[in-house]
Amino acid sequence: MNPKRTPCSDQSLTRNDPMYGTAGAGRSWAMLELCGGWGQSAFLDSPSLIDRELGRSICRRIEAQGLRVTAIRRPGRRDETPRWRWFIAQCEEGSEALYAGEVDDARGYLDIAIDGSDGERVDGPLVAVCAHGKHDQCCAVRGRGAASAIAAEYPDFTWECSHLGGDRFAATMLILPEGLCYGRVDSTDSAGLVAKYFDGRLDHRYLRGRTSLPHPVQAAQYFARESLGEDRIGALSPLNVEHAEHQIRVELRTDSGSVNVVLAEKMSEPLLSMCRATVAGSVRTFELVSISSG
Repeated sequence: MNPKRTPCSDQSLTRNDPMYGTAGAGRSWAMLELCGGWGQSAFLDSPSLIDRELGRSICRRIEAQGLRVTAIRRPGRRDETPRWRWFIAQCEEGSEALYAGEVDDARGYLDIAIDGSDGERVDGPLVAVCAHGKHDQCCAVRGRGAASAIAAEYPDFTWECSHLGGDRFAATMLILPEGLCYGRVDSTDSAGLVAKYFDGRLDHRYLRGRTSLPHPVQAAQYFARESLGEDRIGALSPLNVEHAEHQIRVELRTDSGSVNVVLAEKMSEPLLSMCRATVAGSVRTFELVSISSG
């Protein structure tokens, strides 16, 4: 990071960048334990933990099956003897599932069933906070504190993880198996967000979206929650999405029928989306045009 440049997360806060509709795609996730310090790429640039070619083979195998692969480690001090625990999460609404297992060493990650079937199904959740400092300094500064605060309340469920995307929204957090992606969790009661999860609720102010849903649906759900005061995790399932020139109509299910959200799709002014970025680029945003009962 350029020491003279304002950190990307601070720049984002100053601009008041909208977080809704920004959760990266991920219908399924493979979370693999790499206990120790990570390089810029956790699986390719961490030679003390994993051989580069082995890391590449593990990622290629998992990504070829359509899963996102992410490294995890427990917050705080590292165990002297490394462990190699893994989780497979299926995030599609209505069929969410989380499976867990453990192998003897990193090479064992090449043999786990991609659907998690050779592990044990667990209730979860898995709470992962990005603390990948070699990828972006904001994730280290903001993410580690948030992970520590959550772990103080929920030590069994909390992990640090490698890059989740959206560095400018650090600290970023992922809750599996639902694939709830949050941003700026260090600026609120981060453990409180997890407490809401256990009540079946969410806080849409910090929710970037569900990773299993397209970005326009994530944004439409934000505006519907804002309008209806709806905070249940399972509410407002998408029924239909229609694209027109520069506008998107999203129909969401409600208890009494449906709600129609019309969005305008726009591009932001050029911005630096991470601390190490050298070229500013525009990002897609969504603005509310109208919202009405179906």
